[in-house]
Amino acid sequence: MPAEPSPKDVLFRDGTAQLYRFRKETNGRAQLPLLLVPSLINKWYVLDLRDGASLVQGMVRAGIDTWCLDWGVPNDEDRYLAWDDVLARLHRMIRRVKRETGAPKVGLLGYCMGGTLSGIATALNPDDVAALVNLAGPFDFSQAGILRTLVDPSCFEVDAIADAGNVSSLQMQSGFQTMRPTQSPAKWIGWLDRAHDPKARESFDALEEWAGDNIPFPAAAYRTYIKELYQNNALVNDTHWVAGKRASLRNIKCPVLTIAAERDTICPPPAARGLNDGCGSTDKETILVPGGHVGAVVGSRAPKVLYPAIAAWLDKRLVAPKRVEVAATA
Repeated sequence: MPAEPSPKDVLFRDGTAQLYRFRKETNGRAQLPLLLVPSLINKWYVLDLRDGASLVQGMVRAGIDTWCLDWGVPNDEDRYLAWDDVLARLHRMIRRVKRETGAPKVGLLGYCMGGTLSGIATALNPDDVAALVNLAGPFDFSQAGILRTLVDPSCFEVDAIADAGNVSSLQMQSGFQTMRPTQSPAKWIGWLDRAHDPKARESFDALEEWAGDNIPFPAAAYRTYIKELYQNNALVNDTHWVAGKRASLRNIKCPVLTIAAERDTICPPPAARGLNDGCGSTDKETILVPGGHVGAVVGSRAPKVLYPAIAAWLDKRLVAPKRVEVAATA
């Protein structure tokens, strides 16, 4: 079964990035649009992995006007794409969604690093965002577990990596494998136990295809991400600046939902909860779901538990103001 099962249209292009709008299945009631923001270093389609295991499907079938930012694959010259440039691109996508729909605000749902970027974008321009969902994105990097240990400044020289150009997917995968060196053989042993089940094989194959389809990390953005966030914990310390503007979590006053996975080693629950601890919202909630960083999003329980929970939370917070007529879906 192919990835990206949800019908969509490309509404905007910005460098290597594209903006998708998914076609609605039902008209539903007037709502503000939702922009999905995936990680900068993984292909976006983990959010639309396959029929029956698709966050996109869950949102569309709930009647939510769903959009997605596809960061694209950086070229060699994108080694100079800075963290400020990445946030500027995200802001342009938000503005484009507002322009296309006529909505005064959008909902943001960021996954993994996309959750971190969405939180920073909201802190910088809080009037653009009606509701923020952080799906396994770290904010308190002092709680980032093994990854924080691996990039500790006492043993990790960021500049030596970034000076060589974009950080390749092989380099990053090596780091993730260092965290759990026995994971790969254990995965294949587990596959043998389920190889007789066609649905299990289909799920395994789809996830393996996505996991092996990684993309480079632009060098300049990587330098800032590791130094500012992982090593200096700038978001929690309120010292993170983007294009001359402080990205203070206290500026986030919209409703906030943080979703953390119980066995997440990429973004342990305390790292994700840093958003709720630091933001200025009075409407904030945390949901702890079973599974790991990826399994929690595309596993068998996600369509039954996670997607409905997100949709129900958003349904109450993305109601369009009566004076605003949101443009019809193409």
